[in-house]
Amino acid sequence: MDYEHIRYEAADGVATVTLDRPSRLNALTYAAYRELEHLTRELPRDESVRVLVLRGAGRGFCGGGDVEEIIGDLLARDVKDHVRFTRMTGDLVRNLREMPQPVVAQVHGTAAGAGAVIALAADLRVLAESARFAFLFTRVGLTGADMGAAYLLPRVVGLGRASEILLLGDPVPAAEAHRIGLANRVVPEDRLADEVGQLARRLAAGPTLALETTKRLLQRELDQDLASALESEVLAQALLLMGRDHAEFHAAWREKREPKWTGR
Repeated sequence: MDYEHIRYEAADGVATVTLDRPSRLNALTYAAYRELEHLTRELPRDESVRVLVLRGAGRGFCGGGDVEEIIGDLLARDVKDHVRFTRMTGDLVRNLREMPQPVVAQVHGTAAGAGAVIALAADLRVLAESARFAFLFTRVGLTGADMGAAYLLPRVVGLGRASEILLLGDPVPAAEAHRIGLANRVVPEDRLADEVGQLARRLAAGPTLALETTKRLLQRELDQDLASALESEVLAQALLLMGRDHAEFHAAWREKREPKWTGR
């Protein structure tokens, strides 16, 4: 698939997707959504990619859905077209959450609307001091429960804080995002790319299967009771205890060297 609104690069196990409409604050069009949904659906099959980084070109991460090309157009369409569109946006978020590779959002400037939810769907969010989230849906007459926001945000910041953010739609600056757990790290803008690069390389160099299993269980156990969660972890850990990477850790520990992970 040829990409028009995103740039895709991969090197040393790290795939980088750049939202690439800087003149429109990387506002998402139908084509951009389709490209992102397709890429995130296919990427799990690429074993050479061990980490995905999401970022935006220009002055910000993403301003959300394009007002002219999506919102204006949808007003003239019927309910079937609306459902088809909202299902595609939901599929994108599901892909990000269910793909085995860790996803890191590199956020500077504004992450608004759909852009805020895409960053929320990442496993880790690294923000520049200039960054701010804006879950604007209710301020344009739409439900704040969009693209999985009402599922994901309470699990990141708690129900009370998520209610405030989604009901009022007020901006959340980087420092506040870090204080409430919406940002994992906040750094000066000139250090953002280096910080994310170091984090991505660290993840890419790690024990892939262990990281993949950890991500899957974090996702699955959100809706399990304790007994079910413990059983999931019992079986997963028993399998990884028999894995090559765990045996390699033990050999490296005995030989006083760094492990050579293979993801097996």
